[in-house]
Amino acid sequence: MTVFASADEIKAALGQEVGPSRWFTLDQQRINDFGRLSEDEQWIHTDPERAASGPFGITVAHGYLTLSLVSPIVMEIFQVENLHSAINYGMNKVRFPAPVAAGSRVRGTAVIGACEPVGDALQIILTVSITAEDATRPACVAEFLMRVVADSPQPVP
Repeated sequence: MTVFASADEIKAALGQEVGPSRWFTLDQQRINDFGRLSEDEQWIHTDPERAASGPFGITVAHGYLTLSLVSPIVMEIFQVENLHSAINYGMNKVRFPAPVAAGSRVRGTAVIGACEPVGDALQIILTVSITAEDATRPACVAEFLMRVVADSPQPVP
């Protein structure tokens, strides 16, 4: 966990990588559960028999399942002290450069890309990379926007 006490500390760390996070296992049950919840039960994700003759030879995790790990990864590896609130403000860019085979473990890192005031908040942009164990390319790269407000009763705009 990398902890920052101020905007100045974050700005001083621009370009720095934080992490890695712990490992997350994307087993077939988790993939099936995500498919059911997201209503994306395409065979490439949920049918091991059919997927065996598909393009990857195995079922693969949904890209959006991998993307859903951005929040827990960031919460685990990046912290700003003395916050009133922190919100996920969105994403600027998301890519899925490599598939994640069922049963794989993934973990994430983030590079601090920007830190700018926005009203009463501080907007922090982190480029989060999620990579499967022993992979040469990341499975997901997402530019994540977070807005934080220091200890005060004022809400984030």
